[in-house]
Amino acid sequence: MSLFYLLVVAIVQGITEFLPVSSSGHLILLPFVMGAQDQGQAIDVAVHIGTLGAVILYFWRDVRIGLAGTPRMLTGKTDTPGSKLAFLLLVATIPVIVIGLILKVTGLSDAMRSPTVIGWTMLIFGLVLYWFDQKGPETKTEADWSLKDAVKLGLWQAIALIPGTSRSGITITGARAMGYTRQDGTKIAMLMSIPTIMASGILLGAEVISEANWAMLKDAAIGAVFAFVAALLALILMMRLLKSVSFTPYVIYRVLLGLALLAISYS
Repeated sequence: MSLFYLLVVAIVQGITEFLPVSSSGHLILLPFVMGAQDQGQAIDVAVHIGTLGAVILYFWRDVRIGLAGTPRMLTGKTDTPGSKLAFLLLVATIPVIVIGLILKVTGLSDAMRSPTVIGWTMLIFGLVLYWFDQKGPETKTEADWSLKDAVKLGLWQAIALIPGTSRSGITITGARAMGYTRQDGTKIAMLMSIPTIMASGILLGAEVISEANWAMLKDAAIGAVFAFVAALLALILMMRLLKSVSFTPYVIYRVLLGLALLAISYS
């Protein structure tokens, strides 16, 4: 793999992981667009680790509270802010792990990796995000996050296993549908990404660790660093823009890309 293509993969992953435009969809499309071989799971794991580091750093205050409350949560008590946060994140992660394993075992996860599927999901879920962002009330904040809402958002998040859906996008859509404000709904979605990305990294990492070599580790390290920087900048920009801008610009991008992919697929 050339250094240029590696950097493109890392930057695209970093920018799109937390924006509601689907990082997995873009990574699947990259080899088609650039006429290159698929970057492989080792690089996918590395760039995901980079984005994981970015979201942990950006939301470190909340992450620290959740980590501090985890031991108490493991004893069955969720009566502190930290233990409650840790518990809700755990609950919200279960659906995507269970359904993800089912799709992997049955081979459906690989069967859905096509430009046609990505085109439809980009278009459909972009419009769904627009609808709920425009019509959804803004009556809830992160303080209102409950067990019931964690289960619902976990199920919304599992839809993102379909390539092109966008994990952050569909989770934000679910939060807006439930009445969370743009900023707080997005914050919950970003915090939910931490255990989800960790679970995904562990699953993929277990498959590639036996194939690791020095060249692969070198490429992985470069990819992780650039993905971290790109993801952190994207997070900072998006969270600031949400104070004054809706999700409509991302929706427009999704719709245009979706229509272009469908036009190419059916031509």
